[in-house]
Amino acid sequence: MTRYIYTFILLLAMLADSEGQANSGVIKGRIFNATTNEGVPFATVQIFGTTIGAISDYDGNYSFTGIKPGYVELRASSIGFKPYVSQAILVTNSNPVNLDIPLEENTALIGEVVIKASPFLKKIESPVSARIIGIDEIEKNPGGNRDISKVIQSFPGVASTPAFRNDVIVRGGGPNENRFYIDNVEIPYLNHFSTQGASGGPIGIINVDFVQSVDFISGAFPASRGNALSSVMNFTFVDGNKDKMKFRATVGASDLGLTLDGPAGPNATFLVSARRSYLQFLFSLLELPFLPNYTDFQFKYRVRLDDKNELTVVGLGAKDDFSLNLKANETEYQRYLLDNIPVQEQYSYTVGLVYKHFRKGGFDTWVLSRNYLNNSQYKYLGNIETSGNKLLDYLSGEGEIKGRFERTVKGDNGFRFNLGSGMEYAHYRNSTYRKIFTGEGETSIDYDTNLKLVKFNVFGQVSKAYLDERLRMSLGVRTDFNTWSETMANPLTQLSPRFSVSYTLTEKLNVNFNVGRYYQLPPYTSLGYSNTEGMFLNKANDLKYIRSDHFVAGLEFIPEENIQLTLEVFYKDYSLYPFSVRDQVPLSSKSAGYGIFGDEELISTSDGRAYGFELLGRLKEFRKTNMVFSYTFVRSEFRDTFSDWIPSSWDNRHLFNVTATKQLNRNWDLGFKWRYVGGAPYTPFDLEKSSLKAAWDLQGEGYLDYLRFNTERLNAFHQLDIRVDKQYFFKGWSLMLYADVQNLYNHQSDQPAILLRESDENGVPVTDPEDLLRYSMKFIEGSSGTVLPSIGIIVEF
Repeated sequence: MTRYIYTFILLLAMLADSEGQANSGVIKGRIFNATTNEGVPFATVQIFGTTIGAISDYDGNYSFTGIKPGYVELRASSIGFKPYVSQAILVTNSNPVNLDIPLEENTALIGEVVIKASPFLKKIESPVSARIIGIDEIEKNPGGNRDISKVIQSFPGVASTPAFRNDVIVRGGGPNENRFYIDNVEIPYLNHFSTQGASGGPIGIINVDFVQSVDFISGAFPASRGNALSSVMNFTFVDGNKDKMKFRATVGASDLGLTLDGPAGPNATFLVSARRSYLQFLFSLLELPFLPNYTDFQFKYRVRLDDKNELTVVGLGAKDDFSLNLKANETEYQRYLLDNIPVQEQYSYTVGLVYKHFRKGGFDTWVLSRNYLNNSQYKYLGNIETSGNKLLDYLSGEGEIKGRFERTVKGDNGFRFNLGSGMEYAHYRNSTYRKIFTGEGETSIDYDTNLKLVKFNVFGQVSKAYLDERLRMSLGVRTDFNTWSETMANPLTQLSPRFSVSYTLTEKLNVNFNVGRYYQLPPYTSLGYSNTEGMFLNKANDLKYIRSDHFVAGLEFIPEENIQLTLEVFYKDYSLYPFSVRDQVPLSSKSAGYGIFGDEELISTSDGRAYGFELLGRLKEFRKTNMVFSYTFVRSEFRDTFSDWIPSSWDNRHLFNVTATKQLNRNWDLGFKWRYVGGAPYTPFDLEKSSLKAAWDLQGEGYLDYLRFNTERLNAFHQLDIRVDKQYFFKGWSLMLYADVQNLYNHQSDQPAILLRESDENGVPVTDPEDLLRYSMKFIEGSSGTVLPSIGIIVEF
């Protein structure tokens, strides 16, 4: 019934006449020197793509009034500074928009070279593999459902899966190889129902009501960002409204949300939000055997203490519950899911404080944060909760207290220095009881861990532009070390240099290059894995930091200020990758499942390589059209000391995406996204082992045959998503509606066949008549895919 009500409201609103809405939007803010925080007087600021402009006052303040509602970008310029184009901001009639604009000093001689304003400008440290994603691209992404993990799948090098997961798979690297930051505060997990030890999950944890833009970097990582092998994502949150309280209520594809922001005293603002899912009720109506439910919150507080000091506090948290619907047991597939899915409860939070002090020629940044994840899972044979039926009882908690100091200095000679260090205290607890089946039969893993360690990092980067800004070079170095083992305690072992260079061949063409060595600490689930006597097995095996050497080169062509074309080639050389002692396969290919990643005995003997090339085209506000199209050819392979190269689980080879949105009259928007992903390798089942009753009963699903690891390959999948948006901007409030359809032509994506026990008409498992110790087994089709419509309602006042 609720669905029909929402559909009726949507249709009614779409048929309404939107003429007569006044143009009374307000934009105001401050233009300031990005290095010193001093206001830039008499700077020119213009609404990008129009002739509407303004001049900043002596303190750098500017304002626009009477602006037509909708997404706009601002262009700012001043003598002695590089021109700047902001990311898109949403202007409404109901609330003024505050946007502060940083300008970087220009070291080129006046009249020697013209630096054009472009929304595609990059930082000198990361001239390749860096994209800035604006909120307009996130909000209106077809099939994205306002989830950043789905939005970045439109960009080159990023693979997607047909399953309902948000694994960030970049350039052939696993989901565990990425790092995420919010306003300089690191967050360990990006999704609800997170895979502990990796970053995957089905639903994003970040409320995009807070997001201004996202810096997505898949190579050339700055020295200040460590512990990443595949990508770094920096989220910039908006500030609260400086003038009055603002409310935003949302009804999305899976949750309800409320966001509140406004002033919090002189020179201070705040934002706070909460969301609650309704998936549990929806899945129950659909008679699915599992019932997910989640809640999350976010907040940001920012105060400008004076002209030289500012303080920001950010936080987010989530509570996730995954229960079983034991009534949904009519089909073999329902019973199969009930037999192998555990009950899970998870909660996490991150709170961080960022203090900035500006000085002549630079600024200092102090970051202090605390994060914690608590994860519990349990499973009983037949879902009968008695002590004798216990198959899994898992409880762990991992928390970190992090401190980091950075000093950024820009010298009179044009050199830019970024120096800093960090210290982290980590505490990991784990209580595990799990029954498993080995070659000797049934056994159990039973241990308790209480791991404490201290981590350190030191980094520095120097950058400078030469030849009147045509040649830009950056050299950085970093080291990470900790107290876990003697090997990891040596800072010279994890020395991580990187070098970037960019050269402007013409005003429209740049050539870019980066080479770097990066290290990542294995997950706490691996560091804390122990035997029943409490000995850390992976410490005894001298587990090491994972290493990856990157080589990236590319061409960037910007024929117009709002059109970008790039070609990049990349090669990633992995070494010291953890290798599973039990399964005899590299750990990297096991990080996309639900549950726990890395809690097993490992040795640092795997090598890997990922290589290929990427094509990207971007159009921004080109005849009221935004478009991103990308093609990636990628190979991802691993091996151990005694094997040849074998494809990893991320060896999709071909990735193609095209996403486009078109602004129509009367505040309508139409968009589509089509993606093609090459078939991924997979490992077939071990039928001999899986059919044994003693083996099957402990796991409730088939066992993979790791002797044939990734020897099979799925067919490619493709999908078309469409979206229609309609906005109403009334005096005092705004209404935004959208209708989204994923997999419009109902493509059935290829999946590995599902192995399950045969059962009789009463649901009782059938014994193999030729071997009473085995079940009679069968395969069912593994394809997936359905047309998935959804609607969204956003009210702001």
